[in-house]
Amino acid sequence: MSEPHPTIAIDLVLDRHLTKDVLRAILHSILFHRLFGTVKPKTFEILDVTMPGVADPDMESLIDEKVDAFWKGVDGGVSKSGQIIVTFSEKKPKKTTWFQVYAGEEEIPWEQWIISAEIRQPKSDQDRQTFDANLASTLTNSLRTMLTHTSSERGRMAVPLITEAQSISPFPIKMVVKVGGVDVG
Repeated sequence: MSEPHPTIAIDLVLDRHLTKDVLRAILHSILFHRLFGTVKPKTFEILDVTMPGVADPDMESLIDEKVDAFWKGVDGGVSKSGQIIVTFSEKKPKKTTWFQVYAGEEEIPWEQWIISAEIRQPKSDQDRQTFDANLASTLTNSLRTMLTHTSSERGRMAVPLITEAQSISPFPIKMVVKVGGVDVG
């Protein structure tokens, strides 16, 4: 039996003003490290932390859609925390049986990133400074996690053989937003 796919967790504590920007930057950074086509880079500056991104209209649209869904879920709901789950998969033919000649394709995950975010509001200026310093440290550590994982033996071995290089990603990418354990958007 094969080993399950790697799952990488990133935990964030955000304030209302930076939530969308931070989530966009984190998602862009993950894609920057996991897209295998020709990537036009861009950068995000958040609290003096420079994060890589991808200047691709389709990827930007996908990220904006998921960040907006997350925001609507936490802004209007009771829960002030949620997750954005990014899954990279490969398409493989379904296993055939004696009675089926072609059963179609299925997506088999090879890596998953779970970004958990909780929204809190600093209560004073002193609290804000501490909050911002902690967030900057968390963003730096998140980048370190991305780099360490994607350059590690396990991170490299997780990537399936690339057989098609027509687009920016030869693999299906799925992003799911959950707020309070319920899929949103």
